[in-house]
Amino acid sequence: MAGSRGSWTGGTLTARSFLKPKRVAEAVFHPAWIPEAVDLGVERLKRVRVIAGAVAAVGVYTFVEGGFAFTEMLQNMLTASAVLLFITPLTVGAMLFVWRRTGTVRQLRVPLGNSFKLLLAFVGSIVLTVMMWWLAAGVGGFALVLGLVAIWLTGFVGSGAVKVSGNFFGTAAVHRCLPPLLATVTTWLMAIPDLATGDLHGLSLGMGFVFILGAPVTVTAIAALEMYRLRRRHGIRLGAHPASLPPPRPAYAPGAGHVPPQGNPYGPGPAYTYNQGNPYAPGPRNPYHQGPRNPYNQHNPHGF
Repeated sequence: MAGSRGSWTGGTLTARSFLKPKRVAEAVFHPAWIPEAVDLGVERLKRVRVIAGAVAAVGVYTFVEGGFAFTEMLQNMLTASAVLLFITPLTVGAMLFVWRRTGTVRQLRVPLGNSFKLLLAFVGSIVLTVMMWWLAAGVGGFALVLGLVAIWLTGFVGSGAVKVSGNFFGTAAVHRCLPPLLATVTTWLMAIPDLATGDLHGLSLGMGFVFILGAPVTVTAIAALEMYRLRRRHGIRLGAHPASLPPPRPAYAPGAGHVPPQGNPYGPGPAYTYNQGNPYAPGPRNPYHQGPRNPYNQHNPHGF
């Protein structure tokens, strides 16, 4: 698969980069092997989906209940890590079962391996961050050092969460429709326990359902629109094996020049051609092209 090979960070990290956790997170959690966007509209939808997913992950109810609970956030991070580590391989495995009719797993071995490594790297960084905060709170002499490390890791994980929410652990390198599918499954899985237990976190019935269901419903709607655009504009269907899909055209950034889509009669190439024998019939010849012969007699140009 294209985009699944090459250096992980693209050789962009230097020693000074580690002074900026956001810069390191961009290199680690959005590797060079992740394929480029094929639709700028889908990329804009992804940003909205990331915001809605962040609402689900942080939990609006923590603000409504009377303040943000940092300890609860750490517990939620560990819970989210367990959910991601379980649901992501399970969902991808289900899609591999669907794709078995038109392709093999061997064809996707490299991008699947890279995506799993990215998942493990993100979950591991979350666990390490939580451990550092707990150690900083319980250790006396090294609390300052551990606290600084925990702060750096928090910025690293926070920036990384934005990246993996968009590319969903690089699963776009496996199939372009996997990121919106995984985002939908994950947000619903995080909301279902509260719905099943009736735990509205101290909110009224109406407000509780709004805050619990708001994010997964929003993420689902945006993900459905993403997959619709991918299918309608690029022929990328979720149920088709990635190897059987047509190669998508990359998105064109503003200012890079207009490149007409395929099949556009005004694009580059001969929209209308002419026949060599009849200048007004279809064919490869331009009716205004004089050809190799001069129609005028060089010795008697007026034909007398």
